[in-house]
Amino acid sequence: MRKHFPLAAASSAVSLEGVVKKYRDQTVLRDVSLKIQRGEFLTLLGPSGCGKTTLLNLIAGFVEADTGEIFIDGQLVTDLPPFRREIGIVFQNYALFPHMTVERNISYGLRMRHISPDVIAKRVHEVMSLVKLDGLGQRKPRELSGGQQQRVALARALVIQPKVLLLDEPFSALDKNLRAAMQVEIRDIQRRLGVTTVFVTHDQGEALSMSDRIAVMSAGVIRQVAEPEDLYRNPKDPFVASFLGDVNILPAHYHGSDSDGIQLRMGAGLIRIARDRLIDGTHEGRRLDVYVRPEQIQLETLHSGSVLSGTVVNHVFQGDHVDSYIDVDIPVAGRKRIMVRSRGLDAIQRWPVGTVTGLVLPDQGISVFKARA
Repeated sequence: MRKHFPLAAASSAVSLEGVVKKYRDQTVLRDVSLKIQRGEFLTLLGPSGCGKTTLLNLIAGFVEADTGEIFIDGQLVTDLPPFRREIGIVFQNYALFPHMTVERNISYGLRMRHISPDVIAKRVHEVMSLVKLDGLGQRKPRELSGGQQQRVALARALVIQPKVLLLDEPFSALDKNLRAAMQVEIRDIQRRLGVTTVFVTHDQGEALSMSDRIAVMSAGVIRQVAEPEDLYRNPKDPFVASFLGDVNILPAHYHGSDSDGIQLRMGAGLIRIARDRLIDGTHEGRRLDVYVRPEQIQLETLHSGSVLSGTVVNHVFQGDHVDSYIDVDIPVAGRKRIMVRSRGLDAIQRWPVGTVTGLVLPDQGISVFKARA
């Protein structure tokens, strides 16, 4: 039996309440609840098989939930077919009709809705101008570049004036430069139209650069929903901390607390963190994992007060920054290789390969969780 949730937040463009989806004996989505606000760009981010595309298909109506309810613009749509949900969708492979011209592809949804020819012509002209397809209306998809085909797919989704726009990894077939350009263009179009957008990707960079909020998914569960900067700086569990961006995981032990915060023993010394950075709670001597971003660690000349020390084993030049790899010996844990990210080129000259260096960890910006088994 499906549960019923008679009330959905009126301010939400999309609301999912207690959604469960199973394929035979495998549960793909586990009691998922999510509210997407009107006009926002929300990204479903996660590894392959986490359930993000299934969730998108549930919103679209291509897949039926086993339990739970789905609302679009306050209307219960759980049992409505896709064509009655007023959604536009851009598929990963664009799904253009090869025998139709660009104009016919774009106008397809309007023609199926029996819109008058004059209105169709006006809307198609407007949306082709919006996505920069002027002059290409009589071409067939095979006569277009990958970027132009994507614009046709986007125009076809937008021309019906959807309540919600769904994007299913639309950049996967594009090269890096075109991919970056289309990210900017689609985000600009979305802001100008104010259309609520749900975007599926496994690419962290896309999610961070394009989203108002990101929902990180793993094993059919939404682990955390937050704005990109908050998600990056304040992950609420180890999966989010390790999946989104580069991170070093360092062993430590709880050492005590006072009015200024919590002390952790790491290597030869102690580090202090704010109380809110210790997510799980703890007790004296408990083993913990410290998650720290590469850009938050600094290299220093080794001295007696250095908490950690290590040997520089490699530098990787990345244009505007250098990633330095340091082999660190940590009591009990043994040798561990960590990455330190430095702006500019100074690190290569100042800390050549083979140098023994100290490492400085920040007082703020790190996250601490119960040690992994």
